[in-house]
Amino acid sequence: MRVDAEFFSKRHLRVAALLGKARKESIQELTQVSDGNHFAIADEFTDAGVPYYRGQNVVGHFFVEQSAPYFITERAYRAEHMKRSHLLRGDVLLSIVGTIGEASLVTSEAPATCSCKLAILRPRQISPQYLAVFLRSEMGRSQTARFTRGAVQMGLLLEDMDQLFVTRFSEGFEGNVSALVIKAQQELDDARRWAEEAENILISALGLRDWQPPEPLTYTLSARQALGSRRLDAEYFAPRVRGLLDRLGASGRSVRDVAPTRREKFVPAREGEFDYIEISDVHGDGTVGSTRLAQSDAPSRATQFVRAGDVITSTVRPIRRLSALIFPAQAGSVCSSGFVVLEPRAIAPEVLLTYLRLPLVCELMDLHTSASMYPAISETDLLRLPFPDIDAVASGTIVSAVRSAHTARQRARELLQTAQRTVEIAIEDSEDAALPYLITERL
Repeated sequence: MRVDAEFFSKRHLRVAALLGKARKESIQELTQVSDGNHFAIADEFTDAGVPYYRGQNVVGHFFVEQSAPYFITERAYRAEHMKRSHLLRGDVLLSIVGTIGEASLVTSEAPATCSCKLAILRPRQISPQYLAVFLRSEMGRSQTARFTRGAVQMGLLLEDMDQLFVTRFSEGFEGNVSALVIKAQQELDDARRWAEEAENILISALGLRDWQPPEPLTYTLSARQALGSRRLDAEYFAPRVRGLLDRLGASGRSVRDVAPTRREKFVPAREGEFDYIEISDVHGDGTVGSTRLAQSDAPSRATQFVRAGDVITSTVRPIRRLSALIFPAQAGSVCSSGFVVLEPRAIAPEVLLTYLRLPLVCELMDLHTSASMYPAISETDLLRLPFPDIDAVASGTIVSAVRSAHTARQRARELLQTAQRTVEIAIEDSEDAALPYLITERL
């Protein structure tokens, strides 16, 4: 019952032919299909709480916990109408609106939920790891693209899940694919531990490990001091904030002194492509992705180049720890004007990244934000933030930990790529043809 040319494209017909020759089962048969929250929830968003995943959270993330979600209150999460969208470990989230076809695996047992732009696939007769790999493969993406429909807003309907098929192989083969995914998850867990170690080392080096900030019931300030700061909010003048600023500012240095801004303007050409970094591309682990765009389609906010070793930090909602390090493979990418691009000179980039992601430092940044819908810190205020002296031993250990975390993430990425390619080879050729590739890559 389709007459649109896209449905019968050569790519889709090729995949349909491959699936037609294989043993397969529909997603409807293999999983319990549901979707996320349909109710208005904007008033319940908060800076910390229960993760609330949206369509963009599954883009580029095999494990959804890698992304930087919004958060909602515990009260909103416990509401009766939200219970149907509570996520469980092993759920596979499939984007059905906007970023259609992107899929991500839920690996945490902690409370979490999602929006109605994500389908929740709860495996019943299939490994969640294998299902996630298949959906992210060429064969999975072709099917989700083919069955997308709509007029004003294109989407993938839950009713069509009985027409989306998963190729099945032997229990041993699917088990090997799942094992690669589990190994990748372990590598990412190691990366997270390395990143946490870097933060703990820095906190200790700053003397904040056992720091007890003053918390008086009341405090006062002269009108001259308040007017001089051009602020009248009590939080900005809290003794704990003053105490933290005194500790971090003892060296007399600021972020500007150790890492001035890079201003390398990007002017799009009529031809060619570029890698664009938007705020939503910043991951929760201090890394960042990008999207390949035609230069002729460059957004107006694509304004500045980034180079290897730069640290970019979002001016919008800094409390969300949206800072990232630019690695050599990303040199020459272009980032949004919503970032400040810092070029570390008197400090290692890994140390600067760790410092800007410390919750206490993000709290200081948040105190300088203005506006309510999109609270943002100005570049001037960001560069004025104090930057303490950090001894060489601590700096070296932090650099080593951050680099170890990066290496573990790279290993995880390679394992996931191997899992996906193995499944594609098995579908295109045979399980026997894919096994040597799987074994070689695993070694």
